[in-house]
Amino acid sequence: MAFGNNKKSKIFSEINITPLTDIFLVLLIIMMVIAPSFQSMDQAVDVPQVDNGVNIEESKVTISVTADGTMYIEGNPVSADQLTDRLVAVRPEEKAEVVVKADKSVKSAKIMDIMNAAQNAEYQKLVVAGEPLNRKEQEKLQQQEQEQQQRAVNVPGEDE
Repeated sequence: MAFGNNKKSKIFSEINITPLTDIFLVLLIIMMVIAPSFQSMDQAVDVPQVDNGVNIEESKVTISVTADGTMYIEGNPVSADQLTDRLVAVRPEEKAEVVVKADKSVKSAKIMDIMNAAQNAEYQKLVVAGEPLNRKEQEKLQQQEQEQQQRAVNVPGEDE
């Protein structure tokens, strides 16, 4: 006695991907729920203050470039021609790194000029800051420059 039907049996040749899709959707939902917690972990770290020693930022020379292309070394205006000489002048032995903080509209050729000047001044490392020079910092630098120019104009008048 044969227990089967007389129909021709077909070969099952299709793959059912519905369970696989369900698994991927569940994993996607889990990742979407967990991902925001990774971002908030960095904000939860509270760095202790140091009472003595040298701050890391103090061991770097900062060059700021405003949207109009004006360059400042440590807040003091500098022209492109004087850049290498001024970098040599402000570099004590421990300051072997230059940090460039520029407005987002500054052309890359200007950054390349700063890189070449830093290399000529024998700096060991140059870092282009990921956070651009914001409008408030640009205004502060321009205000400092105007104050320095006013002081330079007022000094000869005091001698007379």
